[in-house]
Amino acid sequence: MLLLRAHVLALGHSGVRPLIVERMVEMLNRDVIPAVPEQGSLGASGDLAPLANLALPLIGHGALLAPEGGSEPAGPVLAAAGLAPIALEAKEGLALVNGTQGMLAVGILAAARVANLARAADVTAAMTIEAALGTDAPFDERLQRLRPHPGQAASAANLRALLAGSPLLASHRASPHLVQDAYSLRCAPQVHGATRDALAYVERVLEIETNAVSDNPIVLPDDDEVRSGGNFHGQPVSVALDALALSIVGLASISERRLYRLLDTSLSNGLPPFLVEGSGLNSGFMLVQYTAASLVSECKSLAHPASVDSITSSAGQEDHVSMGMIAARHAREIVSNAEIIVAMEAMAAAQALDLRAPLQPAPATRAALDAVREAVPLLGEDRELGHDIEACSWLVREGGLVNAAASVAGPLN
Repeated sequence: MLLLRAHVLALGHSGVRPLIVERMVEMLNRDVIPAVPEQGSLGASGDLAPLANLALPLIGHGALLAPEGGSEPAGPVLAAAGLAPIALEAKEGLALVNGTQGMLAVGILAAARVANLARAADVTAAMTIEAALGTDAPFDERLQRLRPHPGQAASAANLRALLAGSPLLASHRASPHLVQDAYSLRCAPQVHGATRDALAYVERVLEIETNAVSDNPIVLPDDDEVRSGGNFHGQPVSVALDALALSIVGLASISERRLYRLLDTSLSNGLPPFLVEGSGLNSGFMLVQYTAASLVSECKSLAHPASVDSITSSAGQEDHVSMGMIAARHAREIVSNAEIIVAMEAMAAAQALDLRAPLQPAPATRAALDAVREAVPLLGEDRELGHDIEACSWLVREGGLVNAAASVAGPLN
C-alpha cells in the first residue's frame, strides 16, 4: 500500500509536496511500515479507513508493524529514526486518504500467487493422471487448437511437457482400461485454463489501476485547474478481484476431485483403499480428502461476489460503493485454501505413484515426486499429517514443486 500510494502521489495530480512522497519512500527504505487494519473500507471513496491508517505515521500518529510481530506506536519509533512528524498543508490530507491502494495491494499479491498456483495445479494433475493410469491423449495439440482459449492451450502444453516420456502412461497406452478418463483428468486444461484466462484479465485491470490517479479532487497542472470526479470508485478493481476469486474455486474443486479418485478403489484402477496398506486399521489419506473437501466448500462461500453489494454512507452522498477491499480479501483467502488443496493432491499423487512401483512416472513428474518426498515421507501407516500438509503447502506456495518439475520439463507456461 505504501509503495502504491507513493507512486500515485508522484504522478503529480494529487496536489502534495514532494516531501510527502519522499517521506513514504524513506519509510519503505528503512522498513518502517504502517500497521493497517484490513476491515473498514467500503471501496469508495476508495479505501478511506485503511489509507487513513497508512497516512497516520506521517504526522506522528498511528502504528507501525513491529519486527517481532504485531504493531507498536509510530511516534517513538519515528522519533528514534529521526523522522519528524510532517505538518500537512492544503489538500494533502485529502490526497493521503482517497484512492484504491488497499484493495489493489491485497489484490496484486493474491494474483501473483494465482499465477504460481496454476502451474502447480498442472504439475499435480500430471502426477495424478499417471497415478490413476490415465491417458495424455486428450492433451493432443491438434485437439487443443480447435478450441484456442489461451489459458487452455498453456495448460495443455504444460501437461504434454510434464508427461513426456512417461513409462507409466506407455505401459497401458496400447490397451487402455477406459475409453475416456473422468472429467477431472481429461478436462484439466479447460478448467485450469479458465483460471488462467481470468487471471490475465485481472492482471490487466490491476496494471491499469497501479498507474492510475485515483485521488479526488484531481489537480490538472497543465490547465491550472482542480476538478472533482469519481476516479476513487473501486468498482473496476472489485469486479476483477471477484472474478479472480470465483475462477480459483474451479481449480481448487477439480484438484479435490482428482484427489478423491485416488482414494476410492472403484475409481483408482488398482490402488489400495485410501492409499495405504491395511486400510482397516489405517485411515491413510481419508482425512486429507475430508480436509480438502471442507476447504473447497469454504471457497464456494467466499466466492460470493462482494462487488454486487452496496450500502449508503456519508449522509447519502456515497450512495453506491464497491466493497473492493472485501473482494480482495476473499480472493486472497481462496488462494490460500486452494494452495493447501493442491498441496494435498500432490501428497496423494506422490503416494499413489510410489505405490505403482516398479512402474515409473515421467522424468518431470519424477522430479516433482522427489521434491514432495524431500518434504513429506511415504505414508506406511497412520501418523499425524498436519505437519506433512503444512510442508507440502509451503512447497506449492513458494514454488518448489513447480521449479522441480520445470528443471526437467523446461519453463512452464
